[in-house]
Amino acid sequence: MSAQTHIGVLMGGWSPEREISLISGAKCAEALRALDYQVSEIDVTRQLDTQLAAAKPDICFNALHGVGGEDGEVQGLLEVLEIPYTHSGVRASALAMDKHLSKQIFAAAGLPVAPSLLIESAVSDHPMSAPYVVKPVNQGSSVGIDIVSDDSQAVPASLTEKGCAFEGVAMVEKYIAGRELTCAIMGDTALDVMEIVPVNGWYDYRAKYDDGGSRHECPADIDAALANRIQHVSLEAHMLLGCRGVTRADFRYDPAQDDLVLLEINTQPGMTPVSLVPEMAAYRGIDFNQLVQWIVEDASCRR
Repeated sequence: MSAQTHIGVLMGGWSPEREISLISGAKCAEALRALDYQVSEIDVTRQLDTQLAAAKPDICFNALHGVGGEDGEVQGLLEVLEIPYTHSGVRASALAMDKHLSKQIFAAAGLPVAPSLLIESAVSDHPMSAPYVVKPVNQGSSVGIDIVSDDSQAVPASLTEKGCAFEGVAMVEKYIAGRELTCAIMGDTALDVMEIVPVNGWYDYRAKYDDGGSRHECPADIDAALANRIQHVSLEAHMLLGCRGVTRADFRYDPAQDDLVLLEINTQPGMTPVSLVPEMAAYRGIDFNQLVQWIVEDASCRR
């Protein structure tokens, strides 16, 4: 790939994760310029076809997060326009973004997942015994999550007639106590397992993105058998959905019950200064610029 290759960095978009995508995109664009690529930063709108026609990139580095950019929509447009792009393709992106559907695929393959229900209409009673988690089916970055720790709590507004959030569909999942663990995949290689320790409460949006909101331990202080299992499940999930490039799988592990569950797989992990994948790559001796270069050199159509 020539240093004169023109990279269009897709960032922003219209999802609730727009703010984080802008940061990811700016950092990736900075790295690409340092690598001597020609770079255009594209703050994506619903007129992306017009934006791409004006910019004329050779390759698109997809730094979008969430709805529109991570769910197969933008990927489909890039396939139609025959512009090579990074990360996963149309089908894998759509499957991974749908937490309920991807969990069904993981469960059918024997991967460990938590019991869950799909809620498609408003409820007045708790849909399962507490503790449980309510989450949108197709959002990331812990957007819109409620944790119900006790049956004496009110039913979350997102499940009631008053709220009925997430366009009328939500997933209710058994809450798994314990440790927050994650593992990244680069191509067909699992990186080392990381533990995330929030400074306060749980690993919510602020803990993810505020400087000092959480502590990251890489490699995680876990036994080799558990680490190997997490790496194996991460790679299996990546392959089951047909993912490409870099992904990150998130887990909960309850040491008291020796209970490991796969929560989801992220097809476009954050690339901000406090993001997890760059830190896991750095532990393997891959600095941020090298990681960005690997991602862009992996770009293609028909992903």
